[in-house]
Amino acid sequence: MAGGVVHFEIPADDENRAREFYRSAFGWDFQVMPEMQYSLAMTTPPDDQGRPSVPGSINGGLFKREGELTSSVVTVDVDDIDAALEKITALGGSTFRGKMEVPGMGWNAYFKDSEGNIVGLWQNAARD
Repeated sequence: MAGGVVHFEIPADDENRAREFYRSAFGWDFQVMPEMQYSLAMTTPPDDQGRPSVPGSINGGLFKREGELTSSVVTVDVDDIDAALEKITALGGSTFRGKMEVPGMGWNAYFKDSEGNIVGLWQNAARD
């Protein structure tokens, strides 16, 4: 759904420690993607298309904290990342990290909003 919050990301200094913390605290499962220094966080079991199976729930990820991306991020679904970044810039925001492909899944990007917060964008591959 374009405009909906569809994902979250939490930075971690020690990904193993963070995975154990969230697994123990909330029962989350993780799919580790070492080549990306990223772990998908399953807050609820996924359906056959990888989406959360519980209505109203979102899944997310843990990533290695580095550079300027040091706080949690929510990700908004869009139909067209390029158009969204153009609109965001016109509204006073700025591109933080441009469009990057996530092979077989889609594309993501990050922007800074009018208040300096970093927010993610997601475009499904099926829309392209």
